[in-house]
Amino acid sequence: MYFQRIEDLRIDHDYTQKQVAQHLGIAREVYRRYEKGTRSIPVDCLIKLAELYDTSIDYLLGLTNAKKKYPRISSK
Repeated sequence: MYFQRIEDLRIDHDYTQKQVAQHLGIAREVYRRYEKGTRSIPVDCLIKLAELYDTSIDYLLGLTNAKKKYPRISSK
């Protein structure tokens, strides 16, 4: 499930739940529920997580095992 993937990424990057929650602008308890799979992750948080871990939303959701880089939109 995707919640295990976001926990693994957090641990791999040596972040605490509190640090990730602060990055997302949410309470640590809310983020903890995302990792435990007891609460759905809103799209805006998925985008921020993909940016933080430089991966795709598809990877976060477990739709692919390829850790593609987060697509950056260049401004002209």
